[in-house]
Amino acid sequence: MLEQLFKLQAHGTTVRKEIVAGITTFLTMAYIIVVNPAILSNTGMDFGAVFVATCLAATIGTLIMGFWANYPIALAPGMGLNAFFSFTVVGSMGYSWQVALGAVFISGFIFFLLSIFKIREWIINSIPMSLRFGISAGIGFFLALIALKNAGIVVDNPATLVGLGEIKVAESLLFFGGFVVICALSFRQITGAVMIGILAVTGIAMMLGMVEYNGFVSAPPSLAPTFMQLDLAGAFNVGMISVIFAFLFVDLFDTSGTLIGAAQRGGLLDKDGKLPRLGRALMSDSVATMSGAALGTSTTTSYIESTAGISAGGRTGLTAVVVAALFLACLLLSPIAKIIPAYATAPALLYVAVLMASGLKLVNWDDITDAAPAVVTALMMPLTFSIANGIALGFITYAILKALSGRWSDLNPSVVTIAIIFILKFIFLDAA
Repeated sequence: MLEQLFKLQAHGTTVRKEIVAGITTFLTMAYIIVVNPAILSNTGMDFGAVFVATCLAATIGTLIMGFWANYPIALAPGMGLNAFFSFTVVGSMGYSWQVALGAVFISGFIFFLLSIFKIREWIINSIPMSLRFGISAGIGFFLALIALKNAGIVVDNPATLVGLGEIKVAESLLFFGGFVVICALSFRQITGAVMIGILAVTGIAMMLGMVEYNGFVSAPPSLAPTFMQLDLAGAFNVGMISVIFAFLFVDLFDTSGTLIGAAQRGGLLDKDGKLPRLGRALMSDSVATMSGAALGTSTTTSYIESTAGISAGGRTGLTAVVVAALFLACLLLSPIAKIIPAYATAPALLYVAVLMASGLKLVNWDDITDAAPAVVTALMMPLTFSIANGIALGFITYAILKALSGRWSDLNPSVVTIAIIFILKFIFLDAA
């Protein structure tokens, strides 16, 4: 049966290899089951319900990817967009988390339509590489700011806007310790480095009496507080256009980049260098996003950590099915997720930020018309506390700078159109 479903022999793999690969991928991304509820609960969402939604969204999305697209790619609520959901859309812009979930669902539906009508390639190919690198790095800086804020390292200061918090307290020391442990374990290529760091900090905090142990296993919390609570009508508010665009845009490029990167690592590209069943893979991602929004979590996307399992020999959707089964089993671990403090998950955020910031090395620094928009995009995300603002200002800078520099050949209709839309938004919507 497994051979018929996943064509193991044709992909040069075995059931044992696929199981080992699935376990490897899961261990590298398991941190999301504690980090995502910790972030989304800042909006007032029930922690336990978000924990269940996170596990179920990861399970559903990964199963679809495994069975339908037959790729060893795992999905889960994405880092960066969950922070944008909580701290910008709900925290800064003042929308309810129900409206934010509605925006996530709409972005997933648009992604689904783009995949069906095969418009995705046109969009992906028309966006300048410098902006793509800037967006990735900007999300990383955004996560870094949130991590340092949650750990109390960066605090508000009326005189200088931001300042250094109290770094001698136990929470700050545990945060720094967790971060360097994660980085060191990652450098040594230890599987599950992020999760080990989170659990190590939590364990030390427990021994110091800073965290109270409340059990290891229990029945899953109720999903009712978030299930089908999305507000689609509220998400159609004109002010949510940039939010929906940000959810869609980041998910589109995250997914495409992950799929291509993972396929290259596993030798899954065809003789023309293209990814077979790309449409199915992208539609799996979009369906996962819509399902996740209905369950009660932010955008569900493909995880680059899947390359760890591919490096361990995973080549088919059976790897993804194993990951999905492990996420489903995590529903029993809610007591552990609840006791993990913010200063234990913050090192994971900062570590992911470091990985995402590396995109800046690919920017063409010898061309100021490429470098400047990338830097504007990257800096404006943390400084305005908004991924959407960073994307908008990056597009505007790119279009105007290229035009004034006489580099008309670098501009295409989609970039100019998006830049004009963002300019009109800042003039009319934000002014109102």
